Amino acid sequence: MTTLHTSLDDIPAPVIARLARPEDHPALRHLWLLFRHDMSGFSSTLPFADGTFRSERLDAALRSDPGWRAWILTAGAHPIGFALVRDADQPVRVLNSFFVVAGARRGGLGLQFARAVVSEAPGEWRVAYQDRNRAAALFWERVTAGCDRAWSERVGSGGVRDVWISFSVDVGGSAR
Repeated sequence: MTTLHTSLDDIPAPVIARLARPEDHPALRHLWLLFRHDMSGFSSTLPFADGTFRSERLDAALRSDPGWRAWILTAGAHPIGFALVRDADQPVRVLNSFFVVAGARRGGLGLQFARAVVSEAPGEWRVAYQDRNRAAALFWERVTAGCDRAWSERVGSGGVRDVWISFSVDVGGSAR
């Protein structure tokens, strides 16, 4: 558990980043819909007939499948973000999904949250974002500033181009 700080006046304290617990699952499912809605602007993905989006990654993390971890970011009683880590038990971990609600953005919480997640497991990390998502590109450049890092591109399903950043975190959470 990590307590974060923000310059946003209307965000209730304390702001905490921690591994999700079973009682967080309903909130994570709601946040997932917001995340997938945001992502649909870059992937042209439509919701299913019932208004939901695909959720197998979230499901794996909530079931605590081997190698999956779910994190939640809260401000007081309010869930304001999540992170899903895949391959958490492997030498190279993947920050698979990352989201902070719009009302909590631009105050430094996303940056602190991302760094809190990766600092819990020193070593090699990878994260992907869609190359059309300029805000994500700038965000992940800030998160990995000071790290040894490399970029690669891959075209995924539907012709969506993903940019992958590989980076390293030292014991103690220091970038290298």
